[in-house]
Amino acid sequence: MIRSKTTAVSKAADAFNYIILIAVALTMLFPFVYILAVSFTDESVYVSGELVLLPPKWSLDAYRYILSTDSFFHSFKSTAFITIVGTVLNLLFTTTFAYAVTKQELPGRRFLLLMALFTMLFSVGIVPNYLLVKELGLINSLWALILPGLTGAWSIFVLKSFFQSLPPSLEDAAQIDGCNDIQVFVRIIFPLSLPAIAAFSLFFAVGIWNTYFSGLLYIRDVTKWPLQVLLQQIVLEPNSSMVGDATQFDSEAKLPPETIKMAALIVVMLPILLVYPFLQKYFAKGVLLGSVKG
Repeated sequence: MIRSKTTAVSKAADAFNYIILIAVALTMLFPFVYILAVSFTDESVYVSGELVLLPPKWSLDAYRYILSTDSFFHSFKSTAFITIVGTVLNLLFTTTFAYAVTKQELPGRRFLLLMALFTMLFSVGIVPNYLLVKELGLINSLWALILPGLTGAWSIFVLKSFFQSLPPSLEDAAQIDGCNDIQVFVRIIFPLSLPAIAAFSLFFAVGIWNTYFSGLLYIRDVTKWPLQVLLQQIVLEPNSSMVGDATQFDSEAKLPPETIKMAALIVVMLPILLVYPFLQKYFAKGVLLGSVKG
């Protein structure tokens, strides 16, 4: 009798938890559904206020206009460049640094680890960073959005732990077969580390794709703005003279400004939403494997 009561209470608690979780999920999902609905709403429907949740009349006019503007094309090209190049360089520098400091015989290993740890604990601030970028001649260059953040201490330490968790016998066997350190890394370590590398690839790509403040700080040419900077101007300051031809989003298109803003949001989010499902399965496996061993 007691067991049946306990089971009933447990089922009721589970049902209550499911209801709460579903309600939270719907609450989080609603803004995205609203943005999507507004972006596909026909001009006449939006102006008349008939939109409730799903538009009674659909239209792709906002998307056609967004994708036809020069400013959006230039920003998309800039963001694609810094995302692809930045992700590749981040992976290259992070993985090689992390693998190198796993070697006890590396000269200056302790100093390198302390320097990496120091950058995790302390930041130089905005002004020194700006002065450094300026002295390097990177102002108004897309490389200013890539080189200053080429790697990070947290990523280095997690990948270092991951590399240390791999059996040393694999490296010993490869060296016996005549492989040097670079060949061991490329042929043995890198393929075995694909789950962690895939997870960090997405971390790096999402971070660079969402670059905003660095673009606003270092890029003065509006044709080189990353998407997030252009999007901020479209959403918050559609009539600002800083946006170039993007200032005419609401007037030239003869469309409601809100539909164009929402369409721009969807277009900016879409690439990451398409890539994320393919790499999500590597998150738990890749990152947790690197964080188990300290």
